[in-house]
Amino acid sequence: MTESPREITLEFDHKTIAARRWGDPDGVPVLALHGWLDNCASFDRLAPLLGGIDLVAIDMAGHGQSYHRSRDANYNIWEEVEDVIGVSEALGWRRFSLLGHSRGAVSSMLTAGTFPNRVERLALVDGLVPPPARAEEAPENLARAIAQRARYGAVRPRQFTSLAEATEARRNGMFKLSREAARAIVERGTRASADGFTWSSDPRLKATSTGKLTSDQVRAFLESIQQAEIPVRLVLAMDGIEGMPERMRPLLQQFPNITVREMHGGHHLHMEEGAEEIAEWFGPFLRGE
Repeated sequence: MTESPREITLEFDHKTIAARRWGDPDGVPVLALHGWLDNCASFDRLAPLLGGIDLVAIDMAGHGQSYHRSRDANYNIWEEVEDVIGVSEALGWRRFSLLGHSRGAVSSMLTAGTFPNRVERLALVDGLVPPPARAEEAPENLARAIAQRARYGAVRPRQFTSLAEATEARRNGMFKLSREAARAIVERGTRASADGFTWSSDPRLKATSTGKLTSDQVRAFLESIQQAEIPVRLVLAMDGIEGMPERMRPLLQQFPNITVREMHGGHHLHMEEGAEEIAEWFGPFLRGE
């Protein structure tokens, strides 16, 4: 795969999605979806290691250089399914595989469960299902979501005097990052302002969803994927989201189409020391070998 990506934009339904395209245009089509408050640069280290693949890594709505949803819209995770299908149509892909990290892994799973006839394989990094909610929590959750959307909608993006300052802030966020990894996300995820730099992401991404899936609904998506015989490879970071491997094991044992490998590294291991090992495991799988 070539080491330098090609910058592209994809237009559909009056939306503009920015993306980076790696590799062979005649290779196996793979769409890469990043995590929450990241952007497509999170695949810059992994992408060159995946040969024989036409890899398109997109900035999801509200992230990086892509469009922001209108003021009356939300960033509920299942709404990303529509954008994933829109992107695939803009690329002319009838069938494709998905490479997802964290929130992008959940979006990949939801897309495959919703449109199993469109998805060949899932290669996921430290994410699979959203935290399930109990039905009785719905009223309180909706009230919280409406309040948070109003609050974050009025927030002015944080100002930084330099990219170095923004990089240090990103390094020390919810998940610790190396300086190199943080810099990649920051360079893609900021815009110049009169006083320096601000995040380009939509602050409303921080608002909770207006509705959350229950355990039964989550299972329905996984069962749809299993019934369609879509193979899944899932990397779990040993130093990623606290307690995630332990919480996932009982669920994963019920779905033999999901193969799991635990690897050393933090939540963004595909951007750091885990990239080579992930590529060795995902590359042949995505190529259908």
